[in-house]
Amino acid sequence: MNPITQTPMILKRYGNTLQSVEVDFDARAMNEIGFRRDRQFSIPVDEFESGYERVDQAELTGRAEGAVQDEAEQAALDQLLAALREFEAGSVEGDLVVVESQQGVDYPKTREERSARVDGGKNLFRFLWSIDPPLKVGRYRPTD
Repeated sequence: MNPITQTPMILKRYGNTLQSVEVDFDARAMNEIGFRRDRQFSIPVDEFESGYERVDQAELTGRAEGAVQDEAEQAALDQLLAALREFEAGSVEGDLVVVESQQGVDYPKTREERSARVDGGKNLFRFLWSIDPPLKVGRYRPTD
């Protein structure tokens, strides 16, 4: 598949290649902020670096609070997804969106803060979920 015909396409680095991925943000998963290779497009890193230039970048995050732990976490992930989709929407034909956060270095994680209060003799929790560090993405455009 030619990336020029599909706008936008999200790529993530795997070894010496950048490969197209689908977003998989799921509060029930071990790695909540995930991407699945869809095997539709792949480009060697050196070819990408010589043929594309970064024209924009962003650090994306989400934050949500609620009384139900997994619902609040999923809401934060949904905010992150909305921010990613908004970043994608700024693309023009031929642009590629690249996940620049690296596993084990600066990859985003969900973080929980919890508070308790007593209401009518019941202990009630509030869950605050955030994404930290932010998901780093870049928008790249062909140099020719």
